[in-house]
Amino acid sequence: MSERPHTPLLDQIARPADLKGLSDRQLTQVADELRQETVSAVSETGGHLGAGLGVVELTVALHAVFDTPRDKVIWDVSHQCYPHKILTGRRDRIRTLRKKDGLSGFTKRVESPYDPFGAAHSSTSISAALGFAVARDLGGNVPEGLGDAIAVIGDGAMSAGMAFEAMNNAGHLGKRLIVILNDNEMSIAPPVGALSSYLSRLYAEEPFQELKAVAKGAASLLPEPFREGAKRAKDMLKGMAVGGTLFESLGFSYLGPIDGHDMDQLLPVLRTVKARASGPILIHVLTKKGKGYAPAERADDKGHATATFDVITGKQNKPPSNAPSYTSVFGDELVKLAAKDDKICAVTAAMPDGTGLGLMAERYPSRTFDVGIAEQHGVTFAAALAAGGMKPFCAMYSTFLQRGYDQVVHDVAIQRLPVRFAIDRAGLVGADGATHAGSFDIAYMANLPGMVVMAAADEAELKHMVATAAAHDDGPIAFRYPRGEGEGVDMPEEAEVLEIGKGRMIQTGARVAILSFGTRLGEVKKAAESLSAKGITPTIADARFAKPLDREMILQLAEGHEALITIEEGAVGGFGSHVAQLLAEEGVFDTGLKFRSMVLPDTFIDQASPADMYDVAAMNAPQIEAKVLEVLGIATIGEKRA
Repeated sequence: MSERPHTPLLDQIARPADLKGLSDRQLTQVADELRQETVSAVSETGGHLGAGLGVVELTVALHAVFDTPRDKVIWDVSHQCYPHKILTGRRDRIRTLRKKDGLSGFTKRVESPYDPFGAAHSSTSISAALGFAVARDLGGNVPEGLGDAIAVIGDGAMSAGMAFEAMNNAGHLGKRLIVILNDNEMSIAPPVGALSSYLSRLYAEEPFQELKAVAKGAASLLPEPFREGAKRAKDMLKGMAVGGTLFESLGFSYLGPIDGHDMDQLLPVLRTVKARASGPILIHVLTKKGKGYAPAERADDKGHATATFDVITGKQNKPPSNAPSYTSVFGDELVKLAAKDDKICAVTAAMPDGTGLGLMAERYPSRTFDVGIAEQHGVTFAAALAAGGMKPFCAMYSTFLQRGYDQVVHDVAIQRLPVRFAIDRAGLVGADGATHAGSFDIAYMANLPGMVVMAAADEAELKHMVATAAAHDDGPIAFRYPRGEGEGVDMPEEAEVLEIGKGRMIQTGARVAILSFGTRLGEVKKAAESLSAKGITPTIADARFAKPLDREMILQLAEGHEALITIEEGAVGGFGSHVAQLLAEEGVFDTGLKFRSMVLPDTFIDQASPADMYDVAAMNAPQIEAKVLEVLGIATIGEKRA
């Protein structure tokens, strides 16, 4: 374990109110110590490092100037909330981040009154802040009170439609509302910094109503070398020639850009806004992701998500992999298929590496599209690519595809367009917890007419399913797979195109049949080994398809066994429900078949290791074994004898 940093001033901060008596110079020291403490903590826990390091000064400034928790600071996505958690009474638990029974890696309402709104998906903060502002003005009542509402949103999250929907509404309502645009993509070049310093002095000294007029004229007062930088800063945001103009047209006053790592700029601007703002205002703050920690600054992703690491070197402690990850199997097979078929293309929403499309983007950049944080657009874009004769793979995490569901229904399914949905992070995902779990996609995809839904039991099966999806032109098709390593099975040289709607038998037994959909098959096999020692040999089948079901195989299993158990890594309403519907319609229950369906429980499961989460869900080998004994009445008999 690395030596803990020396943080004498931070040690005196138990809650944000303790910042109020400090000088600006002391607040700068608090920020320096907070950055060291954040790096130290994440080195022990792993997690999202870079985003938090980029907002250390902003976090200190916000809590020093505003009166949290009465004033509501809402962090968009909230990857960046670790420094915020340290300042808001949770420092003693910060080394439990993302662990079982520990602090969440995101803001969470039940965790602290300083987390007024939970997050983990992007672009919700402005909508939430506006809700708090309207609640305040309507006389809403919460224990901490209702004051200012401040949304802190990144430039990536600002690209999503929901952020602009919220700003449009906020501009219309005209409520006092503060939006801080945390722009960590634009470099703070000297001209921009010089303009920012100049404007920050004006903000602190001039009456608020004069600021916009002064800011507009500021560029003409600057020396010639600075004018172009000032113009660029005003007219540009993330490469779009909009600057403050777009925000002002939406009804927001626009201030900036200012240097988000300079307390001499942040503090006077925030104090002035707090004292004088009347309507909605946007403060454009330039920051550097990973700021102040060299290994994060050097990393391609600026230390976005890390395993535990050595603080001195930044080297991450990643255990050696025994099998390829499911994500990499998908990415590799897609590239292989794209080499043979120039109609294959890929769409993702700000997750090219997370979804395994990095290699595709490198080899076939003209056929790989990262649409940004815009799942709705991404799905419809893929639909039109399909309508235009291409073979699009729409690769998104299960939890993020939820955001594009209306488009899956209306733009893909109703039109029977052959979009191939590669659904990553299926099932329970571990440290990110409930917000990132892929719990619902089986149910929400399998209820759509014409949608083919597959789940891979192992990495070899996934390889086959990628090829199956590529070959399927008769309507939409989806395949799901979990996070992490595969099962370690032998990988076939060439992928096989599976027959749509056909499962496979794994082993033949008697009395009870277990029908698995997805990667619980490994646990089913372990349970079967233990059951064999008790003289019970279950039949095991891998469904492969939730839609269309393998009717013939399922009805044979029902006919040849006294009990049938389905298991899936998804919520109620998915695969097991479709099997039950089939059996009911065929009258199978009329002749006494015992049927059980093992699904995720009707609750959101907090973060832990995936194995621990599946223990909570009662879906590991011991619980599968217990379910078999229970349905056969063996466990009950044992209990009665005891």
